[in-house]
Amino acid sequence: MKYIFVILFLLVINKGFSQTLYSKPLAHTYSIVAVDSITREIGAAVQSHWFSVGSNVTWAEAGVGAVATQSFINVSFGQRGLDLLKEGKSPEEALKILLSDDEGRDVRQVAIIDAQGNTATHTGKNCISEAGHVKGKYFSAQANLMLKNTVWQAMEKAFKTTKAPLAERLVAALIAAEQEGGDIRGQQSAALLIVRGDPTGKIWEDRLIDLRVEDHPEAVVEIKRLLKVYRAYEHMNAGDLAIEKGDEEGALREYRTAEEMLPENNTEMKYWHAVSLVNIGNLEQAIPIFKEVFEHDKNWKTLTPRLVPIGLLKIDDTELKKIMAL
Repeated sequence: MKYIFVILFLLVINKGFSQTLYSKPLAHTYSIVAVDSITREIGAAVQSHWFSVGSNVTWAEAGVGAVATQSFINVSFGQRGLDLLKEGKSPEEALKILLSDDEGRDVRQVAIIDAQGNTATHTGKNCISEAGHVKGKYFSAQANLMLKNTVWQAMEKAFKTTKAPLAERLVAALIAAEQEGGDIRGQQSAALLIVRGDPTGKIWEDRLIDLRVEDHPEAVVEIKRLLKVYRAYEHMNAGDLAIEKGDEEGALREYRTAEEMLPENNTEMKYWHAVSLVNIGNLEQAIPIFKEVFEHDKNWKTLTPRLVPIGLLKIDDTELKKIMAL
């Protein structure tokens, strides 16, 4: 931290920048914005040795595009960049407008991608080295204050060669950045944001993934873990929907898949797996699962009879007593 403020002081004195410029949030970091050419999903991912980096750096809107604003952040570039894209501006035009009246353009780093995968990126000449970017159709990777000047190229390679959904490709780029040396100060926070390529008009459905690691010594490893948990809970949600529709077999299949993805004692997944087994007539298979769950946390046992009156657990009194006796 002392290193950062020495640099700020020297910049203010030697470059003649106003002190108000440096009251903005700092995020010396690496990030990537991208579009999936098949699904048309739009995303952004970031890691920095700075607290809660995702709250300032990454911005995205369904059917519009994504923005990463970093280094000495001009936070307004996020929403303003998206608004300019919505007005019909290209990423290059939007970037030019954003920088045109910005007195801090030389210390900014900004990347913009539209829903068609067109990109524009700026790395100010006074961004702290190692700093740079690489961009192409469907992606832009950018970084500053890195240990090596090869970080952004490593991100590009990982993004292009990873065969997976967009979210996993973005995380692969973060992992590659770390393996190449990453932020010279280490890790602290990370974020992953994915939105639809085609807006539904319902913003609560347009934001597909929004994960953040606010403060963690291995932020990239943690964001990767959270993405895996997210994928498992997608199956949990599908199981819940199957139950709503009376499809017990489908629910059982989804809950089992979720449990297999997270074998490390996810009590809730095991519990609903057991409930689904009971609902399709497999009480005996459910009993040992209920027993394991109850031993881990007795509150699940307290919850169980509450499911019967509302139809989420379809058993008679005798069967319920058998479960409650565990």
